[in-house]
Amino acid sequence: MKNIPILFSLISFSVITSSHAQKMSRADVVEFPAHQNGLHIHHLFQSNMVLQRDQPIAIWGWASANETVTVTLDDADQKTSASKDGSWKVTFPARPANTKPIEIKIQGKTKILTLNNILIGDVWILAGQSNMEFELSKVENGKLEIVSSNYPEIRILSLPHDEGTKAKQNFARLHQWSDWSSRHFRKGDWDVCTPEITKELSAIGYTFARRIHMASRIPIGVIDTSRGGTTVETWTPKSVLNSMKSAPVKNLLATWDQKVADYDPKADIAIQVKRYESKVAKLKKQGKDIPSNMKKPTKARPGPDKNHNYPGSCYNGMIAPIAGIRVKGAIFHQGFNNCFSGTEGAKMYDDVFPEMIKAWRKAFQDPEMPFGILSLCTAGTAQTSENYTQLMHDTGAYIRAAQYETFLELLNAGDENIGFTSTYDLRRRWYHPQLKMPAGERIARWALATEYGFSKDLHWKPATIKEMKTQGDRIILTFDQTVSNVDNGHVMEGFAIAGDDRKFHPATITHLVTGKDNRKRDIKDQKSLVLTSPMVSQPKHYRYAWARNPMANIQNTRNSDIPLATQRSDDWDLEETPLIKFEDADKVPSKRDIQKALKAEDLRRHIQQAKALLKEHDHTKN
Repeated sequence: MKNIPILFSLISFSVITSSHAQKMSRADVVEFPAHQNGLHIHHLFQSNMVLQRDQPIAIWGWASANETVTVTLDDADQKTSASKDGSWKVTFPARPANTKPIEIKIQGKTKILTLNNILIGDVWILAGQSNMEFELSKVENGKLEIVSSNYPEIRILSLPHDEGTKAKQNFARLHQWSDWSSRHFRKGDWDVCTPEITKELSAIGYTFARRIHMASRIPIGVIDTSRGGTTVETWTPKSVLNSMKSAPVKNLLATWDQKVADYDPKADIAIQVKRYESKVAKLKKQGKDIPSNMKKPTKARPGPDKNHNYPGSCYNGMIAPIAGIRVKGAIFHQGFNNCFSGTEGAKMYDDVFPEMIKAWRKAFQDPEMPFGILSLCTAGTAQTSENYTQLMHDTGAYIRAAQYETFLELLNAGDENIGFTSTYDLRRRWYHPQLKMPAGERIARWALATEYGFSKDLHWKPATIKEMKTQGDRIILTFDQTVSNVDNGHVMEGFAIAGDDRKFHPATITHLVTGKDNRKRDIKDQKSLVLTSPMVSQPKHYRYAWARNPMANIQNTRNSDIPLATQRSDDWDLEETPLIKFEDADKVPSKRDIQKALKAEDLRRHIQQAKALLKEHDHTKN
């Protein structure tokens, strides 16, 4: 396909549908390459696309060296000459939103390219890992959305997965194989929002785009750059990581450098051959035939620097190729693959995430670009009163806290374009919770309130703790707005408290009583919570929603579903909570030691609760 002229390639690609792609073999990938000979335009610019309103409109591509290129945007012309390396670029003045389709023509010495059905509106980046990428067809009530997803003024572009040690200038248009789904997905084409297209789109992204479009009544374009199984460091330019003074970041980079240095292609082939020969011997011993597709390995597997999570790799392959386009903003849902390195990894995340946001704003030429954070989703066993303390030992809560702390730091520094919402309460049985549309609704609420003039109608910001006081056996927290539990008959849940021994236990949570009314009823301060526990006589710190699948139900009032964010007042490491003392002062607790201690705390609490219940029963009986 790479040697086929551009116009023919475009025609060929347009007639191969996504349903056809699903039937293609793994190797049969139809590709419209990132670069061609002669006049061609960057793949961001296609028929059906959306151009960003109220921003200069840059259009660029490649041609023969010194070739004169004329670009016509609707009724305006720009003329330029390709440089020695063949690159060219023109910039048109900003235009307001426009629902009337316009045309772009690019004319060179011998060729004319025509793009049509182009709208002007807002373009949003959808980013993160698999929970952002998770398709609409897989979520609860997704099929209802799919059949009603006819929105001709919403346009969709899903980028192919790519990576690299150097920044790429363009992306391919292709049917890309997915090992996870065992099928091809159509990537790299701008499409009009229809049921056929939306079924493969990010469920969060679709819901977000639909809400924004319905409220604003302007065209919306979404560019999906999400990729499953990715870390925050792969989405951050390596040059940025290299410049950081953070010890966890330096350790991360040193680890990768060592992996690259240790990689030996010949040794890798030898390992593969040994495994192959072992499998062959086993099959022969069992009297089985050797499959025809089972061949003796002759090539080394890609080295560590080819891994999609190599620092800066996905930035180079999926952000750098679209850098320079103007967009309205980005929403980001990620964190799962940063949950495997304990406190060191969480501290690294805390250091890198704000730098990643800054780098993306630079890439899209807007230091104030709106950026919405969706915190890490749930996974695993649900936290209950029985396993509460044991399940607090999880890096996921530290990652969620780092995401919220990044939001708060930027917000408190005057960043009016940073957004946040929690998703830990949208729980299902696995790490891809099928409740995705409510997450899209929540982050759309932020965008509509801050970017589209609906601040009086919509509240999006989670309640923030303004003051913490310790008074004897209780902690008093004061918020910037009223908070309460989800109105489902349960008491408030989710806070745990601990003293100097770092032994956390679930707190009893009540609103602060400030007096009595004229009927001798308690007057409660709905902005203040009191935390107590019979297990913690002198609490020093709190944690909230502190588990991968937390038992927590506090949210903003006003008929809202805005959860209180995962957060803490302490700075204790995962590996040092609780404090465990050995006769050998130099001994470091193992993970097994910590789990044993946490299990003992849950048991101790259960015993004390049982004794209290029996005592109350005896008192009532007497």
